[in-house]
Amino acid sequence: MALDRDGPNGPNGPDGTNGPGGPDARLRAMEEAAERIGTSSDEGVIWRELTGFLLRGLCDAAVVELTGGGRGGRSGPAGRVAAAGDSAGLLDPPDGGVPSAHVVSVPLAGRGEGYGRLLAARADSAFSAEETATLHFAARLACAHVGHARRLAATEKIALDLQRALVAEPGRPHPNLDVASRYLPLGSRALVGGDWFETVRLHFGRTLLVVGDVMGHGLEAAVDMNAYRSILREVASTDLAPHRVLRQLDALSAAEDDRRPATCLLVRVDPARATAAYASAGHLPPAVFGADGAGRLLDVPVGPPLGTGIGGYEAVALPFTANQTILLYTDGLVERRGEDIDTSLARLAALRMSAGCGVPDVVEAVCAGLDAEHAEDDVAVLAARLRLRPPPEGAAG
Repeated sequence: MALDRDGPNGPNGPDGTNGPGGPDARLRAMEEAAERIGTSSDEGVIWRELTGFLLRGLCDAAVVELTGGGRGGRSGPAGRVAAAGDSAGLLDPPDGGVPSAHVVSVPLAGRGEGYGRLLAARADSAFSAEETATLHFAARLACAHVGHARRLAATEKIALDLQRALVAEPGRPHPNLDVASRYLPLGSRALVGGDWFETVRLHFGRTLLVVGDVMGHGLEAAVDMNAYRSILREVASTDLAPHRVLRQLDALSAAEDDRRPATCLLVRVDPARATAAYASAGHLPPAVFGADGAGRLLDVPVGPPLGTGIGGYEAVALPFTANQTILLYTDGLVERRGEDIDTSLARLAALRMSAGCGVPDVVEAVCAGLDAEHAEDDVAVLAARLRLRPPPEGAAG
């Protein structure tokens, strides 16, 4: 209970020290407010915690009414967003008249940003000065948490918008390659990660497929992801072998003190030779689905993550025919909390594609089969298949 609503000679003592409105009671009320208000980063929950706390021992009804304004042109929720107690009877008389209850209106504002107002009502007696002070304290506390929640949401939106812009459309591969991709963020209230994918055109009809994952979450991870992607494009344009590209990426990234490590998988597809060269920097193995729809994981040499400065990357070249589909992905697609990674990878390899399905269908089937929509981390998926050239016009059948 926030403040005991007993008389001056109540059970807490006649001298008022520990009685209602005394210093100890006010201190207990503030401690309880700090415990009960702001347990979530969701703005709606914070306002409901505020009204619920006040209802416990300070008033008979409480509501939060917001104006919908925000700093920097941002808009927030508007109207009555939280209510507790007999708000209909005490604050909204059925005949539309003036409420007969004792009502206190407290402005809701913080750091120069106005949110709206808090209305607290009591049917039997007016609020004392100490109780009014507690109302103001609880309101300020809730506003501080809401301000933090809105700033966090704005930062998350910037990071998410940045990442979506970067992974929405990978670079254009050569027309001899069919490519499909999918990016699924963890959720609107979670910090965005550094998952990304890319395709880079190389000489002689070859294409470099890339998928990577910067360690950590938030705006910094998204910025580092952009840095890795930019460096990769520059290094890959020199037409180095995949493991040499990783070596350059690792050295350049390790020279930046604040650069986060990242895993990365490169696949250089050479349609003319029907081969694909693979190199990995701490990334999970790619999968390949054959003409019969069966999948399997490829054994690719794995070096340390990028940004460590250790180096030691190797490449392996494997056959890649027109009836195969290569699948690259980040760990969010397969990893599940409390499950061994081998079990998670086996689930991916056990998937079976339908006969004649296209590359986008493979991406869709994999995401559905592994329930990527409810993954515990961001998910990035990139799939590719050789595109057969149509026979020359007039060629014999």
